[in-house]
Amino acid sequence: MSQSPSPAPSPTLNVSVTGPSDRPVLEQLWTMFRHDMSAYSGALPDSRGRFRQERLDSALTDPAWEAYLLHVGDGPVGFVIVRGLDQPERVINSLFLVHGARTAGHGRTAVRTITHRHPGRWAVAFQDANTAAAHFWPSVAADADPHWTAEHTDVVGRPDLPADSWIRFRVADNAATTAAGSGEPHLRTGSEDTPQ
Repeated sequence: MSQSPSPAPSPTLNVSVTGPSDRPVLEQLWTMFRHDMSAYSGALPDSRGRFRQERLDSALTDPAWEAYLLHVGDGPVGFVIVRGLDQPERVINSLFLVHGARTAGHGRTAVRTITHRHPGRWAVAFQDANTAAAHFWPSVAADADPHWTAEHTDVVGRPDLPADSWIRFRVADNAATTAAGSGEPHLRTGSEDTPQ
């Protein structure tokens, strides 16, 4: 009787803090992200075929923001943008993975890696019509904090949009130590070589 070969392990996700040299890759991924989100916001590209990117610009220039590139092998597969690093509550402003990387657990791994880098209170907003986000974020929050909360809040300045769902959770200070020994991906910082 022959044994079936074991399934191949999922490729490793690498998470790296971005710098100015990462702008071209981030802008490519940002366009894909904004295209996906336009299904919920109704946003259209400008005359050059580009979506607004003020939040991406802030992530690359404002010290209270931070952007992370997500790689599998040599290829960039997504990004995470956080804001409020100077506030008691940090916000996951944007999370994007290309479609081919969405079912391997990379989103959950990226969020866990980044939130453990900055223990404390976290929040994320999404639209209920985005069913993937509506399933993903409560699950991620529950993994981090059994006392996570959810609420609906009107979108400031956009009465034409449905209320955002806000998920709030806390990452314990000891979570960074736990993650470091749990096989989580290595977090690259600006002082290390950034994958191209």
